[in-house]
Amino acid sequence: MSAPDTNIDRQAKRHKGPLWGMLTAVAVAGLLLLGYLLWIAEEGDAPYEDQGTAPASAPASE
Repeated sequence: MSAPDTNIDRQAKRHKGPLWGMLTAVAVAGLLLLGYLLWIAEEGDAPYEDQGTAPASAPASE
């Protein structure tokens, strides 16, 4: 069954705010995803390279 009194103009006016909110949320999520991907690409294969930890290639002398 359909609604007895359908007013498309009134429904469009009432849904405008939530639609803009959803569009804004999707845009913010897209920007965050893009920023995350750029950050991951910048880190490359060695994300912990700049922490100053030496590789364990030789045993420690006693």
